[in-house]
Amino acid sequence: MRAATWTLLALLLLLGALLSLGLGPQGLNLAEVPRGLFGTGSEAERIIVVELRLPRTLLAILIGGGLGLTGAALQGFLRNPLGEPGLFGISGAAALGAVLAIYGGLTAAFPLALPLSGLAGAGLAVGLVLLLAGRQASTLGLVLAGVAVAALSGALTSLALNLAPSPFAVLEIVFWLLGSLADRSLDHLWLGAPFILGGGLLLLLLGRTLDALSLGEDAAQSLGLPLGRARLLLLAGAGMVVGSTTAIAGAIGFVGLVVPHLLRPVCGQLPSRLLPASALGGAVLLLWADIATRLFPPITELKLGVVTSLLGAPFFLWLVLKLRRTAA
Repeated sequence: MRAATWTLLALLLLLGALLSLGLGPQGLNLAEVPRGLFGTGSEAERIIVVELRLPRTLLAILIGGGLGLTGAALQGFLRNPLGEPGLFGISGAAALGAVLAIYGGLTAAFPLALPLSGLAGAGLAVGLVLLLAGRQASTLGLVLAGVAVAALSGALTSLALNLAPSPFAVLEIVFWLLGSLADRSLDHLWLGAPFILGGGLLLLLLGRTLDALSLGEDAAQSLGLPLGRARLLLLAGAGMVVGSTTAIAGAIGFVGLVVPHLLRPVCGQLPSRLLPASALGGAVLLLWADIATRLFPPITELKLGVVTSLLGAPFFLWLVLKLRRTAA
């Protein structure tokens, strides 16, 4: 990857972080942000920056980076440009766990019940995929098991919406499913960061294996690579990243699909080079998308999942048309 591209992404990330810390109903200038961040200013500045905006900014960076990294790893593992983080049904199961927490009223008694329930749902999804596909399953077997888990999670989520005890519960569930980083606290950051960072590390360790898989499974096996272990690492890493991001921020799509495609022409086809680049690119994309949600009045704040879908859907259609022309 060209040094200029790394530099550009790093500058965009730094600029976005500063803008994110200063942007909000109570605007702060460039002098007030560092005072609030390091506690040298007023108490109001410290509360606004450290307790309200810093968790949101860091979560946007972590979640975007995790989704971009997971998308690149899945595309390399499946050797399919349409691979994306929700493929194995983990995000759907995490969403179902969070929806059940809202449905059962747990969030009213214990605010962190929502992300914890989402993480539990993601863990169950990984276990169910492994149970259905088997430890030595082929790539196709894993994908089919993931589709089955995603379909079941979607059906149960729809059932929860259908049987919701009140329209207010339905509204709360729907708003959460749209995805957002608003009102996230340091508790959410401490809860999600270990899972995102740990899962991301597992995925980065797969770099050389994914390079070999680009030649095909038979070639990778002939080189003596443990594909069964690679599948377990992929599922564990994707489960930790996607489950935690969905549990904390709701459903955020297209980041893991779009970012690897945007960076592949720059850093090449080798997954080992694409993985770290996609992590940085995903962080930049989601951070700026979250900034975009705050450009609207607070009473009509645009949800983060809606923004990423508006950015990603046209790209997805372009990608499908490109593949169609290539096949023809």
